[in-house]
Amino acid sequence: MTEENQQFGVILVTAASKSEAEKIARSLITSKLAACVTLFPVQSIYTWQDQIEQSEEWQLVIKSNLDRFPDLEAKIRDLHSYEVPEIIALPIVAGSHPYLHWMSQQVTPQ
Repeated sequence: MTEENQQFGVILVTAASKSEAEKIARSLITSKLAACVTLFPVQSIYTWQDQIEQSEEWQLVIKSNLDRFPDLEAKIRDLHSYEVPEIIALPIVAGSHPYLHWMSQQVTPQ
């Protein structure tokens, strides 16, 4: 399958700690479910169980082929400490051809 036939995306996930984020990222890369995962610290404010919460979290920005989303989501759920982890996929509507080609080489087809 060429990269023109693939639907690439960015999947957003937050994790409770840097070590958890790194564990998830390494697992996704090792499993060939993601081409790249970028991590950075974030401050999140949200409602959980009718309470406003504020947490320091780690944001994962996962670049992958969206055909692999079901397997990627299952792997994240298996490794994640949250009861309801953020797992949101956004399509990449345009991208550099060399980068998309590289992505297509890194993610194992479904």
